[in-house]
Amino acid sequence: MYIFSQKLKTLSFVLMAVGILSLAFGFITTPSTVEDVNNQMEHVDADHSEDSDSHETAVKINDHHDEAHAEHVLTQLKNRPWSALYVSALFFLFIALGTLFFMAIQYIGQAGWSVVLLRVMEAMSTYLIPGGLIVFLILLAGGLHFHHIFHWMDASLIDPNSPNFDPIIEGKSGYLNVPFFLLRAVVYLGGWIGALLLIKKYSIEQENAEVGNNIAYNKAFKVSAIFMVFFGVTSSTGSWDWVMSVDPHWFSTLFGWYVFSGMFVSALAMMVLVVVYLKTKGYLQTVNHSHIHDLGKFMFGFSIFWTYLWFSQFVLYWYANIPEEVTYYIARFADYKVAFWTMVVMNFVFPLIVLMDSGKKSYYPYMVVTGVVLIIGHYMDLFIMIMPGSVGSHWYFGVVEIGTFLGFLGLFIFCTANNLSKRSLIAKGHPMLKESEHYHYYNIEHEDH
Repeated sequence: MYIFSQKLKTLSFVLMAVGILSLAFGFITTPSTVEDVNNQMEHVDADHSEDSDSHETAVKINDHHDEAHAEHVLTQLKNRPWSALYVSALFFLFIALGTLFFMAIQYIGQAGWSVVLLRVMEAMSTYLIPGGLIVFLILLAGGLHFHHIFHWMDASLIDPNSPNFDPIIEGKSGYLNVPFFLLRAVVYLGGWIGALLLIKKYSIEQENAEVGNNIAYNKAFKVSAIFMVFFGVTSSTGSWDWVMSVDPHWFSTLFGWYVFSGMFVSALAMMVLVVVYLKTKGYLQTVNHSHIHDLGKFMFGFSIFWTYLWFSQFVLYWYANIPEEVTYYIARFADYKVAFWTMVVMNFVFPLIVLMDSGKKSYYPYMVVTGVVLIIGHYMDLFIMIMPGSVGSHWYFGVVEIGTFLGFLGLFIFCTANNLSKRSLIAKGHPMLKESEHYHYYNIEHEDH
């Protein structure tokens, strides 16, 4: 039985406190009027003025004397703390969802090798409950106009008599409207959480079942199969709703796959970190280098898959040079160039170099470093997907962004560790437990436990 140590519990609370304080700092320091924006920019330190987005904002406002533009900039600046909150909330929700997807695959494929990791998957997936609630509240706040991350929620954009009328958004209003948007979110989250709770329920029943009684396991198999069909649809529509609609004029036919690949790699990377942590604390004795090696192969394979989708989406739109499509990338090249290419290096080049060598996939230090890099890299990927449409060029990685990420990391650690401590880490009663415990195909001379 895993014991949730006081040190780790304290760490998780400290991280959550950092997140709350950072977010509060972001809201407090956000300008509330155009005059506040100009006054704030006038006091920007000279050493940072050349690189400061806020300084550029002041210059644009003062040069153009355009009140409408100034209001638009103010809206983007107000969106910054909300966007930082949203990116981190969505990122960790995706990690939990990707883990649930991976667990469902194990049931459907009747995989034996991964049974010793089952409790880790269940614990990580449980973050879906608090994480899903937080994301829904952020979406609801948008519908109530507390923020403008989704600017299509502005009713004037679909009013033909309004000077802000947008025929493109008006044409999508049958799908992009607040009631239907929130209803879909309830369906997505309800379906995912419902599947998680059922799988965990049958896992507990299987644990307490008599030897040879696999009724609960078969039920989990059926729920996983139904979930996979549901997930196949909702993971794509969810990515359209929650990520792509931040840029409502743009769309991609493979966007759902692209978001899914990043979600899955992040989940695998986090799983590696949790498993290695437990191993270093003396738990998961039956997990060996072959299990870690398999997780490494998944990380490597889906990092390549992510790169394939990233390049396919990018090169087709860039080559076609259609204004409605290429604008999406121009915004990211113009204002996010360093972050954009850094993200590509972290998510493709780094895992390619490190995990290409088969031996490194089972060596804990390499796997931990790769996992950390991939988690940060895919957070940046989601950051770059959302921020240009919500805050434009007025962004940077500061106290708010780093603090909210750490805050959600603390919540994720608490939820995962707390759930791990409630049950035995051994999936007793699972029909393939012995197979998993004796799983070994990769020979290595020196094993680091």
